[in-house]
Amino acid sequence: MERQYETIYEAIGGAPVLRKLVEAFYPKVQAHPLLGPLFPDNIMPVMEKQYMFLTQFFGGPSLYSDQYGHPMMRARHMPFPITPERAEAWLSCMSKALEEVGLEPQLRQFVLERLKGPAHHFVNTENSN
Repeated sequence: MERQYETIYEAIGGAPVLRKLVEAFYPKVQAHPLLGPLFPDNIMPVMEKQYMFLTQFFGGPSLYSDQYGHPMMRARHMPFPITPERAEAWLSCMSKALEEVGLEPQLRQFVLERLKGPAHHFVNTENSN
């Protein structure tokens, strides 16, 4: 009988897998020509915030809110020119990271679908100039 999970967080393997996912994701982001320039050289604080946010977003402990308050992610991303192309590039990097950490295809697709809405919600400009 297939195990039923209460949250995406549990389904993907909790904290250890989420940590690996963030560690696999950010090198791809930094190397991407559309995304890399948006991020600071010291990516560690960004990675930690992403880990905390995704933990909470996927149904785990409320790490992000406990430390930083309500996520307000759209507002936090407003200073950066987020184009539709950048949203898709972000999702592509995440897709590769999900595959790299070994999530099975159906779960990878489910996680990506869950992230598509927020990724496109952050779009705030049509061109990257």
